[in-house]
Amino acid sequence: MDGLRAVHINSGCIRVAELDVPARLKQIFNELSNVVRAHEPDQAVIEKIFMSRNPDSALKLGQARGAAIVACAQMELPVFEYSATQIKQAIVGRGHADKKQVQHMIQALLCLPTKPAADEADALACALCHGNTQYGLRGIQLANSARGGRLR
Repeated sequence: MDGLRAVHINSGCIRVAELDVPARLKQIFNELSNVVRAHEPDQAVIEKIFMSRNPDSALKLGQARGAAIVACAQMELPVFEYSATQIKQAIVGRGHADKKQVQHMIQALLCLPTKPAADEADALACALCHGNTQYGLRGIQLANSARGGRLR
């Protein structure tokens, strides 16, 4: 965030489909660690797991999330989590928006020249949701402290 405006610095996807599970997790951990070292963020954000109809997919996603969370924790980054519904609500205005709507809004909000890939848009949406949430919480804290900590 640059003041009140979100600025796109970098984004992408880590592709691991052709690898076996241990190699996938290692690749996710290593690549995310490299991104954290290169950009030195203050915090990280990740989407909570949504348990759908396929438990195998949820387990694989959980393993990938674990590798990502450990990469951030290793770098002493606090990790925040939001549900898909919270993220979509924050970005599109509807908690059950489809991926194309998220891609469209991310392209518009970040002034990107092209639509980001679906996974990339999801990650950027997660980051924007967190930035907006943190900004709102800071505003509430400032208002409370200006009133001497009293709620009206």
